[in-house]
Amino acid sequence: MRTSNNLIGLVNFITFLLSIPILGGGIWLSNRANSTDCMRFLQWPLIVIGISIMVVSLAGFAGACYGNKFLMWLYLFVMFFVVAALIGFIIFAYAVTDKGSGRFVMNRRYLDYYLGDYSGWLKDRVTDDGYWGQIRSCVRDSGVCKKMGRRLHGVPETPLMFNFRRLSPIESGCCKPPTECGYTYVNETVWIPGGDMIGPNPDCMLWNNDQRLLCYQCSSCKAGVLGSLKQSWRKVSVINIVVLIILVIFYVIAYAAYRNVKRMDNDEPAGEARMTKSHPSHFEI
Repeated sequence: MRTSNNLIGLVNFITFLLSIPILGGGIWLSNRANSTDCMRFLQWPLIVIGISIMVVSLAGFAGACYGNKFLMWLYLFVMFFVVAALIGFIIFAYAVTDKGSGRFVMNRRYLDYYLGDYSGWLKDRVTDDGYWGQIRSCVRDSGVCKKMGRRLHGVPETPLMFNFRRLSPIESGCCKPPTECGYTYVNETVWIPGGDMIGPNPDCMLWNNDQRLLCYQCSSCKAGVLGSLKQSWRKVSVINIVVLIILVIFYVIAYAAYRNVKRMDNDEPAGEARMTKSHPSHFEI
């Protein structure tokens, strides 16, 4: 029985450690929500799941240390629903970020982003007029476009150097005009009209060199936010999948150990009840 309790305690300690990357992923998303992605919702389910695993694991660890079968049972019962919630979050994260990605541009290293390439719940939420106003202000106030400037040995970046930069989705969608508009590069956030505008893209008319405006009203900016969210969610989901697999394995081990504790406890002498079992009465009612 002691061996089984020790095993349950070890499993609970490991699941406690596994809650740290889940909680860390939620905190990372929260930091990005305040500075880059500007989507203040997605991190909370992950933070709640991480804290739940941490608290339940501590309860199970205490139950194993003090031989409290109720706490062991509580760990198994609650952890079942926590694991189910984590599975649901992973499926949801992949489902809402399934469609959409940047488009390759000839003679450019960065990608261009188009809102029409995205669809589903996440797009509807980001493009909602009331919600987009908050996201736009967040992106502008984060200073992501101001931080794009580069100088090489005191010399500003040339157009050729800029063309071969890797830009984040938000930098590409919000801080410059779409490539198809034919604007001429002056610096990272200042562009002047070229010969002719090409293509019917409405964003070409929305671009403004005013650093408070840039392309924050453009559909490409909304697409850039969606692209950034997709990258963030996919990174966190990969970690969550690995943690989930390990959690399920240790949950099965803990369940088997708990069953073993119950079986051994039932087979041990237990006073009158055990004596009655060993020497049954000849009279039965």
